[in-house]
Amino acid sequence: MIKEITVEELEDLANPVLLDVRSEGEFAEATIPGALNLPLFNNEERAVIGTAYTQVSPAQARELGLKFASPKLPALVKKAEEANASGPLVVFCWRGGMRSKAMVSMLDLMGMTVYRLQGGYKAYRRKVIEYFANDFNKHVVVLRGNTGVGKTEILNKLRQDGYPAIDLEKLANNRGSVFGAIGLGGAPSQKAFDSMLYEEIKKFPHHDYMIVECESRRIGRVTVPERFFAGMQSGTQILIYDSLDHRVARLVEEYTKFPDSMPQIRQALDRLVKLLGHERIHQYHELLDGGELRQFTKRLLVEYYDTLYGYPNEPDLGYEFCLNYQEPKSALRELERYFEHRVAQ
Repeated sequence: MIKEITVEELEDLANPVLLDVRSEGEFAEATIPGALNLPLFNNEERAVIGTAYTQVSPAQARELGLKFASPKLPALVKKAEEANASGPLVVFCWRGGMRSKAMVSMLDLMGMTVYRLQGGYKAYRRKVIEYFANDFNKHVVVLRGNTGVGKTEILNKLRQDGYPAIDLEKLANNRGSVFGAIGLGGAPSQKAFDSMLYEEIKKFPHHDYMIVECESRRIGRVTVPERFFAGMQSGTQILIYDSLDHRVARLVEEYTKFPDSMPQIRQALDRLVKLLGHERIHQYHELLDGGELRQFTKRLLVEYYDTLYGYPNEPDLGYEFCLNYQEPKSALRELERYFEHRVAQ
């Protein structure tokens, strides 16, 4: 008998290994974060089966499915056995249909601990949508400050120390500016971003607050869920500031560590022509041509980014807390003391 599990029950299952048996295209578009892809049919086979189902008959579609799947079964079983060593298997397809049913039946016969997710990925997606449709139920602390002050660095260090910090830019695979995608590759779909954010929040069930970096609602290709973004706007605002030289050094290191970064920087720079004018963009290109990366970065900060965002580079009474990040170790200790005595109470 096939053992089924709901999305809610999945959250209480210890060490589940998620197996997405949909095609590689469906998996690439969005899946449950952490799932492994064991496609029963590839993109082309799925299309052929779908055509047969609608234009011929369901029986013809099933026959094609058996034909396509049969040669793959030994390899799929082997991969599932390897995955089962890490925990109980939870198999899902789009909406808990024939693909997941067939896979679970086979794996169950092979003696594996396996469940089928009721409603498939569609049920999980519905759960995520419902979660973000409600007002966000945690207090949001937002790190604000001009470009290069170290906000992402601080988030990562807080996370390592056990604080509920979420790097939205990492989830979006974009740093949130015209240069944001440099060296990072492709961006996730909106569905994938929503799911990753949902799973990140679930990792901190015992905290009543979350820490994020200030972002526009749109980060690269994706959009922060409306209710979560509203929580960011109304939450505690912390100002981070640092010296211009430190900011320049931090940005040069970040944006030039990729082998193909310079062509991407040049291409992104040209998208600022309407805002900064051809003459200034030409000057920036000349600095890049001459290898003057620090001067290029410094001018771009002073002449564009600091004007665009307008954050103070010194303490300001308009913020709940202000942090000078020139000495990172001592600054981080100071910030953690703030969370211990103010937010966490």
